[in-house]
Amino acid sequence: MTDHQFAIEISNVWKIFGDRAADALQDIKSTAISKADVLAKYNCVIGVADATMQIKPGEIFCVMGLSGSGKSTLVRHINRLLEPTDGRIIVNGEDIMAMSEQSLRRYRNEHIAMVFQNFALMPHRSVLDNIAMPLEIRGIAKNKRMEIAHRTIEMVELTGWGNKYAHELSGGMQQRVGLARALAADPEILLMDEPFSALDPLIRRQLQNEFMHLASGLNKTTVFITHDLDEAVRIGDRIAIMRDGRVVQTGTPADIIMQPEDDYVADFVAGISRLKIVRAHAVMQPINDWQSTNGNLSDTAPSFPEDANLSELIEGATSQEQPLAVVNDSGQRIGVITRKDLLTTIADGTETS
Repeated sequence: MTDHQFAIEISNVWKIFGDRAADALQDIKSTAISKADVLAKYNCVIGVADATMQIKPGEIFCVMGLSGSGKSTLVRHINRLLEPTDGRIIVNGEDIMAMSEQSLRRYRNEHIAMVFQNFALMPHRSVLDNIAMPLEIRGIAKNKRMEIAHRTIEMVELTGWGNKYAHELSGGMQQRVGLARALAADPEILLMDEPFSALDPLIRRQLQNEFMHLASGLNKTTVFITHDLDEAVRIGDRIAIMRDGRVVQTGTPADIIMQPEDDYVADFVAGISRLKIVRAHAVMQPINDWQSTNGNLSDTAPSFPEDANLSELIEGATSQEQPLAVVNDSGQRIGVITRKDLLTTIADGTETS
């Protein structure tokens, strides 16, 4: 865990592809020309446009959007696989842009690991040798790196497969090896670029569950790229939605679903079930406000924690007639939820034709 407030700070980052990127950026900043005008006038393509985000230590931060939205381009700036046209990137207090090539290579190997969609395993290496490869690059003795590789392979539930080769493994197993290779290096930061999107739905969901279990125990800061909102709301502590290279909204899954900032985000979340995502604190009325109109809440009103989900609240509301009390970690009542509050929340989340 870093002592810095943010593990990753991306400030006003631009990536413009083309020989005249600097000229195009200057024109954008001075005259606000459009993406189409940039292409026509400079033969340049805007990949990322003025992106800013702050990622907390230990959180799973999902960046999502449709194909071409800039999400994969953006994540490759965090470890400088791509050089930004403009902007600032700070990782655990280190200015990534100020690093020399040698310092950057060392920093990548020791502090940042990346998991790709296509697994990127070395076909001539065994599973254990693939997992140990970052440690080999780091110069760690073979006995030590094999010890770490054996320990890591158990974490991803591939015990007994260490001497196999990539072609002998299923897609889901190969992706486990890719994840194990990243974890073996014990990085502070994981960059995951659509790691499960090539897998069939059942294996994908299983790996999502396994990853969330691992992440909660290891406390790694994770930037997780996906085009699938269902995946983002299952995995992410917070989500950033991108469109045409820009970050259009950042928030918790409940924030994104309950308060979309524009029609684009609203269309994205229209089909998402609120039952497991929306929490009591997002639905409740402050207890003082409710009691000023309705009188004191009964001492026998059932209590729910403020992170209880909508499904749990509905079940509680159907079993008796009283409003529900919402309590904080200390057991103090902080809110009230009525059946009307629940019905309004459900109705607001129903997709209309």
